[in-house]
Amino acid sequence: MLDAPDRLAQGAPMHCAACGHEIVLASGERVGFRDECPGCRSDLHACRQCAHHDPGAYNECREPGTERVADRERANRCDWFAPRAAPPAARSDARASRAALDALFKKP
Repeated sequence: MLDAPDRLAQGAPMHCAACGHEIVLASGERVGFRDECPGCRSDLHACRQCAHHDPGAYNECREPGTERVADRERANRCDWFAPRAAPPAARSDARASRAALDALFKKP
């Protein structure tokens, strides 16, 4: 197994990648194939919720032995799944990004 720095420690909370809801797993508890987020009902055993998910990596996964998954938002039966510990990154507002770019490239 490759190193996953954002892998969940035993007994630590996991955060839903869709809504950010904190899900507390008991020590040794695993995320089931059909488990859903209590906050938004999105699948928890999905690539997007996994510590190995990396959109920049081959097959979008840091584990070399995984099979291709077509829909990374939906539940799957990957044996390499490890809950992501880090909460999802905040999505930036398009208007704020555009204003920052305009300020950077504005004419004097």
